[in-house]
Amino acid sequence: MGFVAELLRTWLHNLGVITAFIEPGSPWENGYIESFNGKFRDELLNREIFDTVMEARVVTEDWRIEYNTVRPHSSLGYRPPAPEVFYPCQVANA
Repeated sequence: MGFVAELLRTWLHNLGVITAFIEPGSPWENGYIESFNGKFRDELLNREIFDTVMEARVVTEDWRIEYNTVRPHSSLGYRPPAPEVFYPCQVANA
């Protein structure tokens, strides 16, 4: 896989494209995923003991749904990032 990444970087460089590359072993370069990983660890993984893979899948999916549709996010004005239902305004035909 490393060879493909090097070839891709060389090809993009030759095209004059600048990429946002995160060095392996440098997770601090991506604050968004590190913030998510911390919340995932603190709010789910450190509080649960899974007896089966199926239990882990179900509990994780429940947490994911709550995180995306219920839990308020301060960066979004304390709203969830993906409300479950969106009802657009209906325009009456004249």
